[in-house]
Amino acid sequence: MVVELIIAGIAAFSLGSISVYYYWKKAIVNKKVEILNEAEKTAETLKKDKILEAKEKFLSMKAEHEKNINERNSRIAQAENKFKQRETLLFQKREELQKKQKELEISKNETDRLRENLNNQLEHVEKRAADLDKSHKQQVDKLQQIAGLSVEEAKSQLIDSLKAEARTEAMSYINEIMEEAKMTANKEAKRMVIQTIQRVAAEAAVENSVTVFHIDNDEMKGRIIGREGRNIRALEAATGVEIVVDDTPEAIVLSAFDPVRREVARLALHKLVSDGRIHPARIEEIVAKTKKQVEEEMIEAGKRTTIDLGIHGLHPELIRIIGKMKYRSSYGQNLLQHSREVANLCSIMASELGINPKAAKRAGLLHDIGKVSDEDPDLPHAILGMKIAERFKEKPDICNAIGAHHDEIEMNTLLAPIVQICDSISGARPGARREVVDAYIKRLKDLENMALSFPGVQKTFAIQAGRELRVIVGSEKISDAEAETISNEIAKRVQSEMTYPGQIKVTVIRETRAVAYAK
Repeated sequence: MVVELIIAGIAAFSLGSISVYYYWKKAIVNKKVEILNEAEKTAETLKKDKILEAKEKFLSMKAEHEKNINERNSRIAQAENKFKQRETLLFQKREELQKKQKELEISKNETDRLRENLNNQLEHVEKRAADLDKSHKQQVDKLQQIAGLSVEEAKSQLIDSLKAEARTEAMSYINEIMEEAKMTANKEAKRMVIQTIQRVAAEAAVENSVTVFHIDNDEMKGRIIGREGRNIRALEAATGVEIVVDDTPEAIVLSAFDPVRREVARLALHKLVSDGRIHPARIEEIVAKTKKQVEEEMIEAGKRTTIDLGIHGLHPELIRIIGKMKYRSSYGQNLLQHSREVANLCSIMASELGINPKAAKRAGLLHDIGKVSDEDPDLPHAILGMKIAERFKEKPDICNAIGAHHDEIEMNTLLAPIVQICDSISGARPGARREVVDAYIKRLKDLENMALSFPGVQKTFAIQAGRELRVIVGSEKISDAEAETISNEIAKRVQSEMTYPGQIKVTVIRETRAVAYAK
């Protein structure tokens, strides 16, 4: 603006206009005054702002300083309190030390006084002991003179009498303990086992090693045999089963120890007879399809079993093995039915004992899976089953129960004896298993001969299918106390030397007969 006015003034002056010049000069002066006023106002505003800013900074520094002073004062106060507490504590400890020192001085004086009294009493006791020894020696000499026995002889007679009395009392005490144990522990164990058995109902199934396949007419036998026997040879080669075609009317016998192979052969024969086309190529095709069908039935049977028992989380291979047990038998007892029965028994017994019933049921179902495995046939089935269970990530307590149910390994958990007991219950149940007659008779004879080998035994009788052994002893040779001892010794020897299902009761009978004749 000033520059424009100056330029205008120069132009006016150059034109010679004085009035314009004076106007221009006045405008410059006014503008100068205006600029000075604005500068003063701006300076005043800046001054006030700076003063306010300085005051605010001063106040903040003052507040911070006061805060630091307060914190320092509080720390000083806390330190003073700690020092006062330490001083009070030291003062108390000092008083306690002074008090204990006084008590120790008092106890020291009392100890000195008691020690002096004890020394006096010991001297008096030693003097009395010497007098007693002297009088005891005199009395022993007098007794020896009166009785005519020395001290050693009297001691030996007294010891012998005490031994005889102690032996009699010990035998009666042992009999009382045995009776009490039988009345309590045996009673409770029997109650638990009987309750468990009564709550489980299982079928007594006996299977054979042959299957009879019925046909409508004898003409079908010739078609099954085929020209020069080629059909029957192809069927036997494909199934691994011996097929017996004899004069039995409308029947063909399938013989094999493997129930799975017999089932495959039976189903294949049924399909071939129904279809009517019987030749080697057709036989191989039908047998292959039937094996696949039986495999699927195994898996389905395993799944159905686990669902019925409420067992979850099993590996698919374990489910297949469980289904395979449907076609296996042990001593004529169906293995799957036996395993289901053992699982239910284990669950009930575990519930009675306060143990996890689901884990017990799982161990009972899997305890015989080693019997249906084709690998490592040299291993006992319990160890093999344990290895299979470990491979499929079963828990250690389940694996131990499987491996220890025939005492091949040590039992580490309570599940193992439960599985062992329930396996024995299921196998020893009447009608559950079939035993060879010769082996059964031999076992009874061995049982009677073992009891006859004991001194004083006159007769022995194995009764109740070998579940009880009656032993008759001579009354003139064996006393009542000795009869109890003989029964225990026979039971221990039978338990250690023989293998038998369930348990054997040993009863020793001692009788005295008095016979007179009236003439």
